[in-house]
Amino acid sequence: MRICSFVPGATEVVASLGLADHLVGISHECDFPPSIRHAPAMIQPLVEAHRTTSLAIDQRVKELVASGSPLYHLNEQAFHQARPDVVLTQHLCHVCAVTPDQLARAIQLLQPPPDILTLSPTTLEDMIHDIERIARMVDRLAQGQALASSLRRRLDHIKQRNLSIPARPRVVCLEWLDPLYVAGHWVPEMIDLAGGHDVLGSTHAPSYETTWREVEAAQPDVIIVMPCGYTIDRTMNELRQRGSAQATWRQIYAQWPTLYVVDAASYFSRPGPRLVDGVELLDLILHPHPHHPIDPVKAIKLEASILAGDCAT
Repeated sequence: MRICSFVPGATEVVASLGLADHLVGISHECDFPPSIRHAPAMIQPLVEAHRTTSLAIDQRVKELVASGSPLYHLNEQAFHQARPDVVLTQHLCHVCAVTPDQLARAIQLLQPPPDILTLSPTTLEDMIHDIERIARMVDRLAQGQALASSLRRRLDHIKQRNLSIPARPRVVCLEWLDPLYVAGHWVPEMIDLAGGHDVLGSTHAPSYETTWREVEAAQPDVIIVMPCGYTIDRTMNELRQRGSAQATWRQIYAQWPTLYVVDAASYFSRPGPRLVDGVELLDLILHPHPHHPIDPVKAIKLEASILAGDCAT
């Protein structure tokens, strides 16, 4: 079976089902697990995102959307030469990944036509159900059901443990830095399962633009910074930028010292199995335990000295 997966979370699922060697095409963002990196990247973004600021990215995306221009480019020649039997794509966010509309012409030219599975999860259960859908599509249903059951058990364990907590901390999750965006879709549900109360986000609802005034009015106990697709280093580079941005974040830290930066790319942005790792990480953040320290690769608590440090390279 020849599989093209243009959704990072779906690519992780394919690898989890033992089919990494069957991948003949992936997107530029598919980077986990290492076993999938042999597959050629056929999708490239038309917005330069790695060497610019969140404000510049936001402005460029809005310009392209307003003009009706695509945000991604498909290498059609490579796609046709790959001759996929299965194509995994998404229709949840036109900004985050290529959509079926952008693939339509290239798919129509394939003979025989591939099976196409379009994913659009907005909750954790949607994500887990999509694992079963992918497994059925690639003839690995038993393995997919076993993975889905394992993820559901882990989520239920956290949920049951937090049912009787005396007080839930008020949490704001920020999905973008400039302008500010409140995280939506599955993130508020993740906060709830981890024993917190997301005071600005709503399950199922998409992320939305906000302001520091609205964040302040929500009176959070904890702010979690999780820019979509960013690693911790990428986020910290931007928070440490000299000038008004750094001054703003120093002021925010002074007001809300319980402020964490997390690896959003791995545990929050991509609807795949590692969202469950994200819930477990949130549980540690919201209910610290001296015998279970937080892995600094996954999340760090902002300190004034860290915020004032030099930019990472």
